[in-house]
Amino acid sequence: MRTYKLLSTTGDQTIELTSGGSIIVGRAVTSDLPVYDPTVSRQHAELSLDDTGVHVADRGSANGTFLNGAQISEASAVDGDIVTFGRVAFKVVEVTPVEATPAVPESMDFAPPPPDATIVKQVVVPDSGGFEAQPEDGPSAVQVQYEGETAEEFQARKLRMLLDISQALSRQKDVDKLLEKVVDITFQVMSVDRVSVLMVEGQELVPRISRNRLGDSGSGRHVPQSIARQVVEQRLAILTDNAAADERFAGKSIVVQSVRSAMCAPLLGGGQGAVDQGKVIGLIYVDSQTSLDAFGDEDLEFLIAFSGIAAVAIENSQLIDQIQREAVVLSNFQRYFAPNLAEQIATQEEEVRLGGTKRPVVVFFSDIRGFTSMSEKMGPDDIASLLNEYFTEMVEIVFDNGGTLDKFMGDAIMALWGAPIASEDDADRAMKAAIEMQSILAQLNVKWAAQGRQRVEIGIGIDYYEVFAGNIGSDRRLEYTVIGDAVNTASRLCSKAGPGEIIISQRFYDELKNQPAVDPEEALELKGKEQKVPVYRVKR
Repeated sequence: MRTYKLLSTTGDQTIELTSGGSIIVGRAVTSDLPVYDPTVSRQHAELSLDDTGVHVADRGSANGTFLNGAQISEASAVDGDIVTFGRVAFKVVEVTPVEATPAVPESMDFAPPPPDATIVKQVVVPDSGGFEAQPEDGPSAVQVQYEGETAEEFQARKLRMLLDISQALSRQKDVDKLLEKVVDITFQVMSVDRVSVLMVEGQELVPRISRNRLGDSGSGRHVPQSIARQVVEQRLAILTDNAAADERFAGKSIVVQSVRSAMCAPLLGGGQGAVDQGKVIGLIYVDSQTSLDAFGDEDLEFLIAFSGIAAVAIENSQLIDQIQREAVVLSNFQRYFAPNLAEQIATQEEEVRLGGTKRPVVVFFSDIRGFTSMSEKMGPDDIASLLNEYFTEMVEIVFDNGGTLDKFMGDAIMALWGAPIASEDDADRAMKAAIEMQSILAQLNVKWAAQGRQRVEIGIGIDYYEVFAGNIGSDRRLEYTVIGDAVNTASRLCSKAGPGEIIISQRFYDELKNQPAVDPEEALELKGKEQKVPVYRVKR
């Protein structure tokens, strides 16, 4: 049987055909004759020898196989014929078995390579290494094996590319900019038409960024739900050579979106523990609208590795965002909440409804008795020094008992329990704080008396009821506070309390789990209240 060789008309590829087998021509790196051109399918055609010459059989390629310019599905080529795969042409050359090196026809102006050489299409690499710059349309960078490059060198180069990608992504701290970078890199290293990144938010898969090769953005709606659902639910990376005919993903969206070939890989998070380890936080989807068999095993392996790097970078960016958010929350709230409560607020975003909610809250007021006359006898510096020392001690008591400092109003303190985060024993904590305030103030008066300073006495009023709690104010200044009947009642109870007294409402008393000894007082008529308010004076 005769021996034949196929010589590319550009002079950079050749392959010898022998009896007893067939070879596959295609864009896949594992093909017997790898042809790296976007018009060539992954498994484009099959070649074998027959009694006539070279038997050429098209394998359902997207752009067709041609013999001397005529499209064929199956035909035999002889010496001198031109076989074209997509747009890449080869000349069929007959040789004798005894020839060590085939004679080169005079019509061909190139010399064939040695028989033992590794022959692949030569690809020019940009100065930037083909990473930062957008490459011209062509085969995937991850598939291109350079002339003379061994398989080991090819794998090492891919690993270096992944390292470069990892370093590039690690420099992005903003999540949105990071996702933009992920899409940019995907286009730079893979021959794809569209890229989308979807993130898991709650129970939903939400498109975050979507773009085609022309730079047009989209909503991510072109991502077939049948593919996305399987990737998320089964944590699988998927490659489909012919999406429309793939029984795994039978769905109208694939046809409507003109998906021919597609790949999708999950973004697996590291998690904060064994339960969260390997949790799907999103996915990367790529597809081709122009050809079947657009992706091969090498592409899928690379996408899996890339998605792993991207997932780590995204989680790190999300963590940085969370830390920054917590820092902002802490800076805004640490002046008003106990340190442990401020930290809890910062780490439990969903529980803090900054827009405002209705909730039952303990409202606490304390006020210095006789402060106006006291201040008339003291200089401004002495007043400021006294109030600073007094407020420091009182606020620490509020914080130590898990309360929230609402505001200072002159010499008065307004504090809350149950907002923005509630506890089962809020009423008991508030009661304990009130008793401690009176006790600590007695100790302070002893110290101040020894220093020749003014004695201070306070009255305290406490109520418990449903109020509106949230941020109140303007765009320039917001203040977390509460509004409602309990605020007015607690303030008026405070005004009724004498020096050293604590007056509480019936509804606050009923909320206490550890009720202190009290003396029932005559129900008070309070401004704005149609009925008298039952109250108690706490015994000391």
